[in-house]
Amino acid sequence: MGTLRTWAVTTAIIAFLGVPAGLLWAEISPKVTYIVIRGQAVLADPEGQAPIATDGRFALIAVAAGLACGIAAYLAGGRGNDLPLLFGLAAGGLAASLLAWRLGHHIGLDGFQRAVRRAPDGRLVTGAAQLRATGIVVFWPVLSVLAYELLELVVRRLPPGDGRKRRGGEADEVGGRELDLQAAPTGGDVDGREP
Repeated sequence: MGTLRTWAVTTAIIAFLGVPAGLLWAEISPKVTYIVIRGQAVLADPEGQAPIATDGRFALIAVAAGLACGIAAYLAGGRGNDLPLLFGLAAGGLAASLLAWRLGHHIGLDGFQRAVRRAPDGRLVTGAAQLRATGIVVFWPVLSVLAYELLELVVRRLPPGDGRKRRGGEADEVGGRELDLQAAPTGGDVDGREP
């Protein structure tokens, strides 16, 4: 697979995962209660745990998805396409995270906005999932790249070296923990002093 194609396919597959992630986030987020004041929704309990838990659940989804994507890309990838996979993990992870955020937020948002418009002052309404710590969106791409790189460091698909076939007696044959003790080719003095 070509470099550009590897990057594009990786990005597209991972970005698509933002849809189920957003649906999951909307489903498992705690209900945040707002109070209507002059037609505006204000947090009923600004120091409550629900807004923090909503951000925390998005973070957990992003961390799990990022690690899973990094591991899957490493297992599916081969030598020679590391850079396209890494770029695909970064771009796709960011796209998926943004998609999950927007989709999860928009689920139930219309009903919430209608309820706020129709509610008299003092009425309590339940809001849609809302991400307040927006920096969390980088968890997915960063952790997917880190997981991939960590596996590369630990597993090492290729041994150290340049990977080309060498013949005995070459200057760069000594490396790692082994020493090449092959003799010089027969047929005379190698430095040219004997006939």
